[in-house]
Amino acid sequence: MAAAHSSRPKAVLFACGLNAVRSPMAAALFRTLYGEAVYVSSVGVQKGELDPFAVAVMEEIGIDISRHTPLTFEELDELEGLNFDLIVTLSPPAHHKALELTRMHAMQVEYWPTIDPTATEGNREQRLDAYRELREQLMSQIRARFGGAPGGNE
Repeated sequence: MAAAHSSRPKAVLFACGLNAVRSPMAAALFRTLYGEAVYVSSVGVQKGELDPFAVAVMEEIGIDISRHTPLTFEELDELEGLNFDLIVTLSPPAHHKALELTRMHAMQVEYWPTIDPTATEGNREQRLDAYRELREQLMSQIRARFGGAPGGNE
């Protein structure tokens, strides 16, 4: 995966609709894989509330996202700016918002269609399974796009 590794950006922003499920999960998975080697954050088009099912399925693999505070693009811009090499969008509204930003900022945008587990109905276990499926999809896409974890002096 040398090609994917060589194209790894220095700062990645994951974006979805509410910054409550998909983007915080993706950012946490990315951070777990790459640590401090690449700066990562997440945002939403609108501000949601952190989803307890997302917290639960991340805890299953030893990742704590319980302290995540959902942010909008505007809030992140005010806090630290939008200095990202790459925005990975996980929903159509986030993709449209990110494309608008490319008019003012030099950044690459990639759209990764992902399932929205919040639409899943059924008992608790059936709903958790949808969130687990999303978690595995995100992990697979992150590994495929960014390659293995960095080593040594990178």
